[in-house]
Amino acid sequence: MLELGFLVNPIKDKVEVDGRAIMPEMSKALIAFYKPRGILSSMSGTDSLADFVSSMPHRGLFHVGRLDRESEGLLILSNDGNFAQKLIHPSFEVEKEYVVTLGADFTREDLENLRRGLELEDGPFRPLRVSRTGPNLILLVIKDGRNRVIRRAMGNLGHEVLRLLRTRIGGIELGPLREGEWRYLKKHEKTSL
Repeated sequence: MLELGFLVNPIKDKVEVDGRAIMPEMSKALIAFYKPRGILSSMSGTDSLADFVSSMPHRGLFHVGRLDRESEGLLILSNDGNFAQKLIHPSFEVEKEYVVTLGADFTREDLENLRRGLELEDGPFRPLRVSRTGPNLILLVIKDGRNRVIRRAMGNLGHEVLRLLRTRIGGIELGPLREGEWRYLKKHEKTSL
């Protein structure tokens, strides 16, 4: 085609000059995604993020951080390694907020024990903030990124976690997204770290 100003879709269209393919520079994608419960934080295999990412209009996406299979909520998908590093490296101490539904009432004593901190098999755990928002519902803010740390801390207190929902990472909020939905990060969210 020899038309000036013709717009191409870099994902669907192939552009050639003198028979040589021109590869567009990969655009950086920063995506907030609501990971459903039962989905593995992996980019391959069945019941994984691959099922969702394959329909997104970007190449090279990876998950920034993780949520275990039984947890749900905000997960960041990106192809920008620098942004990912700021989000997950412990030195940046990015806050993560969770709504935790327990199998039994969370008592005042449980709340005080959690605020003081707990000793887990891989070291101490102390949330930045914890509040009881219902008989068996707590809001928890942590900087800790250890595997299944909230579930293990609740188990240490004798509580079963029925639902673990991540609602915020740093200044990025889940907002009105529903399971399996995604959106691009807003400008202020990109600079909130």
